[in-house]
Amino acid sequence: MSIKYLHTMVRVKDLDASIAFYKLLGLVERQRKESEQGRFTLVFLCPPDMADGHADVELTYNWDGDDGLPSDSRHFGHLAYTVPDIYEMCQTLMDAGVTINRPPRDGHMAFVRSPDNVSIELLQEGEPLAPQEPWASMENTGHW
Repeated sequence: MSIKYLHTMVRVKDLDASIAFYKLLGLVERQRKESEQGRFTLVFLCPPDMADGHADVELTYNWDGDDGLPSDSRHFGHLAYTVPDIYEMCQTLMDAGVTINRPPRDGHMAFVRSPDNVSIELLQEGEPLAPQEPWASMENTGHW
């Protein structure tokens, strides 16, 4: 018996803000399903080169609200993505108002949080980049 990875589902409080955040990471919307009877919307996002049916993130938005969000979400763990230039990605996110919780001081790894407090790990593709400012001396903010 074999299994196949399908997706990771996260509940979101503000669908538009969450979609905008994941698009900053470079993901694209692959599919959207709305259920009038269930009163929810599902949005599947994935890296552009995986738009043939491999959904990495399923955003679940309950039309009638979800009072438990955003919670700490640490029970969930995190989503992880490799990026071609971790410094460029972190700068793009910072310029858009996203807090870099764990800066890429080592040129290899950073953590940020989505609008719904989901922890996102960013890893430098390939070898770590040489340490550079302002990242090398930037302190952690919050937790991841």
